[in-house]
Amino acid sequence: MPVPKAKPQVEALSPYVAPLEGRRGKLRLDFNEHTVGPSPRVLEAIRGLPADAYATYPEYDGLHDDYARHCGVEPGQVQAFNGADAAIRAVFDAFGEQGATFLTTAPTFGYYGPCAQQQGMVVRAIEYPADLSFPLSAIEAALAERPRLLFICNPNNPTGTLLPPARIAALARAAPDTLVVVDEIYARFAGVTTLPDATTLDNLLVLRSLSKTHGLAALRVGFAVGAEALVQRLSRVIGPYDLNMFAVVAARAALADDAHVERYVQEVLAARQWTLSELERRGIRHARGEGNYVLVWPGQDLQAVVDGLSERGVLVRSMAGKPVIDGSFRLTIGTETQMRRFFTELDAVRGT
Repeated sequence: MPVPKAKPQVEALSPYVAPLEGRRGKLRLDFNEHTVGPSPRVLEAIRGLPADAYATYPEYDGLHDDYARHCGVEPGQVQAFNGADAAIRAVFDAFGEQGATFLTTAPTFGYYGPCAQQQGMVVRAIEYPADLSFPLSAIEAALAERPRLLFICNPNNPTGTLLPPARIAALARAAPDTLVVVDEIYARFAGVTTLPDATTLDNLLVLRSLSKTHGLAALRVGFAVGAEALVQRLSRVIGPYDLNMFAVVAARAALADDAHVERYVQEVLAARQWTLSELERRGIRHARGEGNYVLVWPGQDLQAVVDGLSERGVLVRSMAGKPVIDGSFRLTIGTETQMRRFFTELDAVRGT
């Protein structure tokens, strides 16, 4: 008996697949994760859950209040999700339309495209120039054609490109018929945010996550922040209990210990500067970005270098085949101690 066919958009779709298996026990510098771990308060909070908490549906009001206070917005302007990926999917479920245009840049986070294709949208991806600066004039020209959605990853993954928030707000004001979505999961490392404008403009939405800075990647906690009417529409397309109770408890504990987050962010920023200086000292081509990662062109066979590092216990993410940045790998920045180990292994693999 033949398997029932899905809708045409799904039949034509190649799934977004991340190589996540076999990574434990290695130095994980491939997926821009937190490289140390969450606040001790997170572990205490989870361990302190009573038995009946396992059998009770999760409650979210306290989480929305905590995150709203963290961002300086109103609780009604926040919606929690099972990670930022689920927030991205919800945007397309709520606002995607068959035949409408989805506008973004290339290269950028790989999950946007499949979500747009599932809705039957026309994907228009404007490439970054060779210097990896934001293609602002091209985006402005494309917005004149009134696309349904514009996604800006800021700073962009994987290029690290940062567009000043005032520019993003100006784009949204100039295109009232387009929903402008700013993926800000790396914003804490850049030190800037579009959040103030997102709460006053009806067509500007900010996505955030507790994976990169708070160390909760395994628990999947993300947020959308924007005008209350906009956020309320997203709440219509998610399940009633998509975020589990462990994630809720962990998120609230993590948000209560911002000092732990700030220490880690500052440690990464210092390690990023040290890493850039070491790349320059070795004469290795690289692109400085504003996230917790940099692009590195090793100057040798890319796959051989990536595989060689993996064999020595260090993971990096190959960018082979991606427009503009082919031949590079993305290097997550951890602590200085971790980056010293990376360079020891890189030197061994490169024979220098």
